[in-house]
Amino acid sequence: MNLLAWAIFIIVWVALAFWPARVAGRKGHSFLGYFIFSLVFFPLSLLFAYLADDRRTAEVS
Repeated sequence: MNLLAWAIFIIVWVALAFWPARVAGRKGHSFLGYFIFSLVFFPLSLLFAYLADDRRTAEVS
């Protein structure tokens, strides 16, 4: 049972790591970079992903 609990924990951990990576990827930042960052520091990476500037929009003046 202990192995099953660890397997579920790791699956949930990796699944949660996709959240900040997807947010950052939609804003034009590195998906892989934020994914690795969120595997180690999930709450901090989530905050950074939501506070990051959107690189996809270009201002035309």
